[in-house]
Amino acid sequence: MNIILLGPPGAGKGTQARFLCDERDMIQLSTGDMLREAKDSGTEMGKVVAAVMDRGDLVTDEIVIGLIREKLQGNKKGGFIFDGFPRTLAQADALGDLLAEQDEKLDHVIELQVDDDVLVKRIVNRAEEARAAGQTVRADDNEESLRVRLMAYYKQTSPLIGYYHAKGSLTSIDGLGTMDDVKADIAKVLDA
Repeated sequence: MNIILLGPPGAGKGTQARFLCDERDMIQLSTGDMLREAKDSGTEMGKVVAAVMDRGDLVTDEIVIGLIREKLQGNKKGGFIFDGFPRTLAQADALGDLLAEQDEKLDHVIELQVDDDVLVKRIVNRAEEARAAGQTVRADDNEESLRVRLMAYYKQTSPLIGYYHAKGSLTSIDGLGTMDDVKADIAKVLDA
């Protein structure tokens, strides 16, 4: 089973992806992780990624699709979770083409819906609690940075919600429930 988890920064996509990997033997394809792994790999693709990243340039969609192609050709296990990709309509089309080329399909697109104000409050409170406990906190876990990240998400990625809705593969769930509630809602979608 291949799925995409959509939702703004801090909605819990990474946490839910970890549950799916542990419980359903799925493989999380995180764009950031794949780029870091490729950069350090020494492969031809890795050298291209390293050169682009060392210049401080953004990695092209073609490079990311190439990395995903390599992963799809590897061990499938319980399927793939696309995390952080696609972010744009062009990337969604490219991913659809790649899956078709690999004789794969996209089974579900799950949107974790959140109320921005509640999300910001939750993340800022969590960061304050972590600081108080002496734990490391992301530098951008503050209200101003979060609102900038949310705006970027809505500008770039929200068109995907309509795109996948039109294709009949989008299911929206409440992303502000407890971790267990969100996990149960995702399981209902995948088991339906």
